[in-house]
Amino acid sequence: MLRELIERNRSYRRFHQNVAVDRGTLEELVDLARLSPSAANRQPLKFVLSAEPVKNAAIFPHLAWAGYLADWPGPVEGERPSAYIVILGDKEISPSFGCDHGIVAQSMLLGAVERGLGGCMIGSIQRDKLGRVLAIPAPYEILLVLALGRPKETVVLETVGASGDIKYWRDSAGVHHVPKRRLADLIVG
Repeated sequence: MLRELIERNRSYRRFHQNVAVDRGTLEELVDLARLSPSAANRQPLKFVLSAEPVKNAAIFPHLAWAGYLADWPGPVEGERPSAYIVILGDKEISPSFGCDHGIVAQSMLLGAVERGLGGCMIGSIQRDKLGRVLAIPAPYEILLVLALGRPKETVVLETVGASGDIKYWRDSAGVHHVPKRRLADLIVG
């Protein structure tokens, strides 16, 4: 069951924008984050939730979508996320956040997949601009943004080829291919 969730938890970048994700679902996902491990149990993360079209539209232009797809500026109107969770670090609780935001992001994305949703963990963010748009107070630092919605694309996993190229790509039908290294290539001892 967990392996199945992990295999279905891909970085989706195109969504059925008209399929709403309600705030209650976002709160349930943040509750999964709340229950996740935290270094020294500091729990320094806070969250901004957005499931409203106007707020979503304000967040969207401050995100970069797919570095390996150089000719693709991101999802078009109608294929954009229905919701976002902005993960913040509270510097009054801790000056650094280690890997806490990665842990909670994975927890929330697995929870999203379990609910029939998908998402993308975005770290390429115009942080200053997004902070101003969302009026994020000074003690908080934007760490990651989760884009969420009902996926509108197919993502397939495949084994890295002989060339060793790990870059994801899209075929002529728009299917998103993600090369993964073989298990035997990862274990060194």
